[in-house]
Amino acid sequence: MRPAIRPVLRISGTPGSSTISQAHARDAEQRGIRLFSYDRPGYGGSTRQKGRAGADCAADITAVCDDLGVDRLRVWGISGGRPHALAAAALLPERVAAVAALASVAPYDAEGLDFFAGMGEKNVEEFGVIFEGEEAHRASMEEQRAQLLEAKPEDLLDLWQTLLGPADREVATGAFAAELLEHVRAGIGPGGDGWLDDDLAFVGPWGFDLGAIRIPVLLWQGEQDKFVPFGHGVWLAEHIPGVEARLTPDDGHLTLSRRRIPEVHAWLLERATLN
Repeated sequence: MRPAIRPVLRISGTPGSSTISQAHARDAEQRGIRLFSYDRPGYGGSTRQKGRAGADCAADITAVCDDLGVDRLRVWGISGGRPHALAAAALLPERVAAVAALASVAPYDAEGLDFFAGMGEKNVEEFGVIFEGEEAHRASMEEQRAQLLEAKPEDLLDLWQTLLGPADREVATGAFAAELLEHVRAGIGPGGDGWLDDDLAFVGPWGFDLGAIRIPVLLWQGEQDKFVPFGHGVWLAEHIPGVEARLTPDDGHLTLSRRRIPEVHAWLLERATLN
């Protein structure tokens, strides 16, 4: 007998979109999961919300779920989507049963964390330019946006050269690279506001307290990650109450999306009670 449909929200990375990987969709279907997503403000066809903080996604998630008739759900977020997933865990416990957070930045002002230690040069530059003002920030972002809109899948190894450790270089090719580009372009094709505002949200106050989280949380961080360094995952693992942390030596950043989502789906279904 086919299992009952279980709603799971996927929150995309930065830059990203609401498009869902075929592999993720197939795994969800096999598990009886209704996997869905949405474009954060400024991505795809979603209106910009200038000055938004991570906490503001709680209202977006509530609106999307109300529109779809989803009362209770599970959530996973990856990369730039992970702080938003953690916001859902902290702010929507009556609606969100469990959260998986993969490869996320920690708060910029996190005490005891060297934010840039182990980060690839390209992302160090992206974060650094944020503080030079909106004109410089937008010019840098638009240059990267143009490169991604024009890139072919085989170009990713060069574009992300400083961000790819051995594990990620292995997977950033072929059909997976093509799917990554398609996913990103769906979000940034109409404009770059979503990317710009994500960056600002990362370095500003998140608007919620990690210590307030009381629902089950799975934290996954790869030791080879140069997009978001391993230390960020270690710091978050120490500051989220009751978290189950998987700090894996063989993973980078991209490998979590490429290889680990079936395990994430299984964990969400095992840990979360929707009653």
